[in-house]
Amino acid sequence: MNVVEDFLAGQPFMVLDGAFGSELASRGFDTNDALWSAKALLDAPQLVQEVHRDYYAAGADVCTSASYQASVDGFLRRGLSRDEARALIARSVELLKQTRDEFTGERAAKNLPPALAAASIGPYGAYLADGSEYTGAYSLGVNGLREFHRERIGILAAAEPDIFAVETIPLLEEAVAVMLELAPFDRIPAWVSFSCRDARTTCGGDDIAECAQALSRNPQVAAIGVNCTDPRYIEELIGVIRSACDKPVVVYPNRGEQYDPFTKTWSGGAESFVQYVERWHEAGARLIGGCCRTGPEDIAQVASFRDSLAA
Repeated sequence: MNVVEDFLAGQPFMVLDGAFGSELASRGFDTNDALWSAKALLDAPQLVQEVHRDYYAAGADVCTSASYQASVDGFLRRGLSRDEARALIARSVELLKQTRDEFTGERAAKNLPPALAAASIGPYGAYLADGSEYTGAYSLGVNGLREFHRERIGILAAAEPDIFAVETIPLLEEAVAVMLELAPFDRIPAWVSFSCRDARTTCGGDDIAECAQALSRNPQVAAIGVNCTDPRYIEELIGVIRSACDKPVVVYPNRGEQYDPFTKTWSGGAESFVQYVERWHEAGARLIGGCCRTGPEDIAQVASFRDSLAA
């Protein structure tokens, strides 16, 4: 069994954290930068921990590191040395694990399993910083994508997270590439989460059922699902994924607003996020959290719903 299976053996579902980058911005940190949230590793590590701390305090069972848009090449472009870049990526997991450990006693008192630290692995599109994680408009191929992800994955694995969060992936070939690079570290499980443009298709145009089928054969994959996707599509996506594989389904959608990668602004009306959670659980999701524009208050409501089921 892996940490996800162990956790779900005693709980209705696992509560994930919410947005990181937009939460930094809501606290006054300027993320309008090619490094986006990873810029905080360089400029505001205490704020990074503050956000992690607030999510764990809200009831999140697992939080993700600030490494989504962190890459060696991205930090090199900023003028850091390779050693400095590697140290910052490792630091993202270290900061998260330190914060996780602050909640050991509190969770034990509530008869909850220990909290988990997930190392975020964002897509190549995040490094490009042009919004292509929402289009999949890049064609490195599996070998090129493996080469891009290799160094960062090695750094993150050496920092010993509890699980990898392979997230906002628009292309099946990128998910395959990442999992091939993760294979030498198979003692650490991974969830794989795609960005989707509708209720059946990833942002890069792949059929989500085919994605689930392809990944379900990999024993290192602990859960398969979607994130950074319009919440209105999630219930149907859960059904499609469940029909294609028997892995636990992970979902952490955004609030339904539209993101413009060029102006780096949001528009449109936000959905009432928590109204969907009960439906997602009933549809079969076993890991539930939030993505862009969700915050600790949303995760507190998700945790409250989960606790009501366990009571």
